[in-house]
Amino acid sequence: MRYLILSDMHGNCDALDAVLRKVRRKRFDAVLVLGDLVGYGGGPNQVVEALRDLPSVHMVRGNHDKVVAEIEDGANFNPAALQAARWTTERLTAANLRLVRELPEGPRQVEEKVVICHGSPLDEDAYVFSDFDAFQIFSADARQVTFFGHTHIPSLFVRRGGGIEVCLLRGSGGLEIEDGAQYLINPGSVGQPRDRDPRAAYMTFDSAKRLVHWHRLEYSVDKAQDRIVKAGLPRVLADRLAVGI
Repeated sequence: MRYLILSDMHGNCDALDAVLRKVRRKRFDAVLVLGDLVGYGGGPNQVVEALRDLPSVHMVRGNHDKVVAEIEDGANFNPAALQAARWTTERLTAANLRLVRELPEGPRQVEEKVVICHGSPLDEDAYVFSDFDAFQIFSADARQVTFFGHTHIPSLFVRRGGGIEVCLLRGSGGLEIEDGAQYLINPGSVGQPRDRDPRAAYMTFDSAKRLVHWHRLEYSVDKAQDRIVKAGLPRVLADRLAVGI
């Protein structure tokens, strides 16, 4: 199976559109969406509709999706994030809000050895940053490959034997899934990167060839910023897009 892997679009329809146009001529068997379709950005309806219309799409919900859908109250959000979530709830069409509300909780198994989630397969809202975080997951979950999002940082955790390797994934590159190893892989964020690289991040995965590739793509950041400003959302949400934080 050949997969396109997308995470943390956060209502940034300009970034998502650039990615989908880039991969349009490539054949994928399915698309894996790791949550946070909405929140922060000024194009939530466009993002939801673009993802909804993709063939063979498998999605899980993120924490911003839950707050926008009023499944949770956002008490732990900072003021800018909460304002954007409330604005998004009011702007989504009824059909799009229903889709966000009905997104399934992760983890979700897509193949025998492959699972997707937003934060962690142990807790959908947990952040996976360290080798200790990875150790806890590897100790509790025997599946070989887990794709996760939430941190907005392209990253890789690999357990071989008793050791865990941690890598930040810069630019574009690839790796081969090895027998006997376990992987936690984060594609980074399409719509709001936080690794000081403002380009949209996404991944592809060929489970037959056991190859993962990560990609970065320039898009019209100024258009995404303009949508946020015109929506009356906090300026900081626009400014951060230009520097990838």
